[in-house]
Amino acid sequence: MKIGLTGGIGCGKSTAGGFFEERGFRRVDCDQVVRDLLESDEPVLTALRERFGEHVIRPEGGADRAAIASVVFHDAEALEWLERLLHPRVEEVWRGLIREDRAADWCVEIPLLFEKNLEKHFDFTVCLLSSEAIQLDRLAAKGLSREQARARIQRQLPLEQKIVRADFVLLNDGSLDFLRQQVFQLIDQLTHVS
Repeated sequence: MKIGLTGGIGCGKSTAGGFFEERGFRRVDCDQVVRDLLESDEPVLTALRERFGEHVIRPEGGADRAAIASVVFHDAEALEWLERLLHPRVEEVWRGLIREDRAADWCVEIPLLFEKNLEKHFDFTVCLLSSEAIQLDRLAAKGLSREQARARIQRQLPLEQKIVRADFVLLNDGSLDFLRQQVFQLIDQLTHVS
């Protein structure tokens, strides 16, 4: 079974992905794949250097994600360029992993699942939902200002549209145990369906 897991920024995709993993799913966190590419993929680092300059590369190597974010979240063209650079590589990673172990159950966390029309690659799609107030609080805990957090939320497809397109929606405004129960109940339901 292949699950495409999405939701707005700060809605708890990684936490939910961990619960799928607890139940035996193999997991791909596409945000982590991006971090790995920005840390050590030489063609990516070369392209970043050429496009944005040396200041987006840390002295010890790897991309300075904060420096890149300060550019791309205020420049739609730069953000589109960055997405064109990274997204095909990220998709290549998760599709390759699934090909290597077709017998496994997979949970692939893709923030822009619907924006990039990737839902066709999955048996089911699951969207994590949180209130904007909780999203903002979670993003503040990660060091983003309210302004930065709102800008990132607004760059994504509205949650209402993701909910309509998803096969299943999980609410993550409560405790971790409540989210875990929802994930486990969904897995039990899907196991009986497939």
